[in-house]
Amino acid sequence: MTLTVAGVVVVGGGVVGTMHAFAARRRGLEVVQLERDAGPRSASVRNFGLVWVSGRAAGPEFALAQRARELWEEIGSAVPGVGFRARGSLTIARTAAEFAVCEQAAAAPEAGERGFELLDTEGVRKANPALRGRFAGGLLCHRDASVEPREVLGALRDHLADDPGYTFLPGRQAVELADGGVRDHTGAWHRGDLVVLATGAALTGVGGEHLAAAPIRRCRLQMMQTAPLGEELTTSVADGDSLRYYPAYRDAGLGELGPQSPVAAEHGMQLLMVQRADGGLTIGDTHAYDEPFDFDVHEPPFDHLREVAEALLGRPLPPVQRRWAGVYCETTDGSLYYRSTLRPGVIAVTAPGGRGMTCSPAIAEETFESWDEATR
Repeated sequence: MTLTVAGVVVVGGGVVGTMHAFAARRRGLEVVQLERDAGPRSASVRNFGLVWVSGRAAGPEFALAQRARELWEEIGSAVPGVGFRARGSLTIARTAAEFAVCEQAAAAPEAGERGFELLDTEGVRKANPALRGRFAGGLLCHRDASVEPREVLGALRDHLADDPGYTFLPGRQAVELADGGVRDHTGAWHRGDLVVLATGAALTGVGGEHLAAAPIRRCRLQMMQTAPLGEELTTSVADGDSLRYYPAYRDAGLGELGPQSPVAAEHGMQLLMVQRADGGLTIGDTHAYDEPFDFDVHEPPFDHLREVAEALLGRPLPPVQRRWAGVYCETTDGSLYYRSTLRPGVIAVTAPGGRGMTCSPAIAEETFESWDEATR
């Protein structure tokens, strides 16, 4: 029987698992990380790469996002390959009703902490000259940032690879749990003081019986990416439908917005648009919660996204180079994410919802702070 021993064993190579590995090494703990695929292929690489402070609910969610934003900036300095850029975001109001919501958000008590600044039409164009369409104004958030989702995990693993206290084992499916241990499909056991199951949207397999009974649901989304825009998009961009989606705006007069367009309402849509390092635009997204999820990628939502993006840019989008669907988990009991002890020395950490890329550094920090308290 093959046996590896480490301070922490992480099961899962997505952003939540990798941030736990990174945080453990920062604490001087030896780490073994297992990933069932050759590399992550799920929600951790199928997202916008947003470090999104602006839309978070006041209170614990906002505090978690703010702490994560601080940690991302530290990580970006230590690991330039993650592509951290503190470029802020613009939520664009295309109607007077949407602008009124932005006004109320900019006047809220925590607006200064969020870095909110209300802009008229000319202010938006000055902040982001690539936006040359018609709109009433927008809400600038100076605290928002972005990373490169397809590069983050590889950059972090490369950074850790030279560290003798870190071992990455791809192509290892976890199949059995024990107290402070996990066995992979090759028969090898991996023992540690702590095993962290960060298996993302996989609610079956090891730990599946526990996770299937937890207050968790899955969400499917659709996104696309274009060829290079040909000019800089100086901020990330959201449309007025995002005001409906993010909890920060719940008390800002949403009742005056009126209904969404039929296709946007049917697919639970908002527009988010982020420029990648190569100049292309990542654009989305949709939300579907009723399983089983359709395996098809549907075209009407993409048509809607293209229409809205072109209306904001004031010109046609570059050609679309790829489209994809992704699935992530979120809690159903109002908690920010799910963390639970499955057995002595084994915890599950999952279901951060759409906060995964934003909040994973702070989630990992909270895990180890909680573990430290429990083991004193």
